[in-house]
Amino acid sequence: MGNQYSHDMLKRAIVFWFTGLSGSGKSTLAQGLFNSLIKEGFKVLILDGDDLRNQVHRHLGFTPEDIRKNNELIVSLCEKKRNEYDFILVPIISPYRDSRANARFKLAPDFHEIYIRADLQTLNIRDTKGLYRAFKKNEINNLIGVSSTNPYEVPESSDLLIDTAAETLQLSSERLLIFANQCLVEQKTI
Repeated sequence: MGNQYSHDMLKRAIVFWFTGLSGSGKSTLAQGLFNSLIKEGFKVLILDGDDLRNQVHRHLGFTPEDIRKNNELIVSLCEKKRNEYDFILVPIISPYRDSRANARFKLAPDFHEIYIRADLQTLNIRDTKGLYRAFKKNEINNLIGVSSTNPYEVPESSDLLIDTAAETLQLSSERLLIFANQCLVEQKTI
């Protein structure tokens, strides 16, 4: 990317809204992109869904209504921080199409939905947080994308699809960085 796109040249932060099931690789890819962009001299903010739930949105549970409310609060936070950063990276499950459409509407034109896909078999094997095991043991009953009460609505037209079950982390990271560069070029020409 180089320094041809300095912070002063960006009009507003480019928002990457990473969506996908728990364990798909959203946070890992967002952190890798964060590190690459920081090295290039960009100001980058990560608004991780898990961190925000634990620190700021503790009052919200995992009902569909609370999930939508959490997404709305994150959109508002993006709006507030938009002029302070070059990129805002949002790794969040964001299971509902209407919430993602609302985020796109409010954060356009520099909003990009990135679908991080992995099949359930792969997610059950990874199970980094133990959620899939807990669901099988009936310790939790509302696991997004597995529970019938909390479906994951697959994006119909994401701006970028990364299948972490089919690609190496290195390839996924490279594709994401190329996409970020394309977004910078597009923003500069708008």
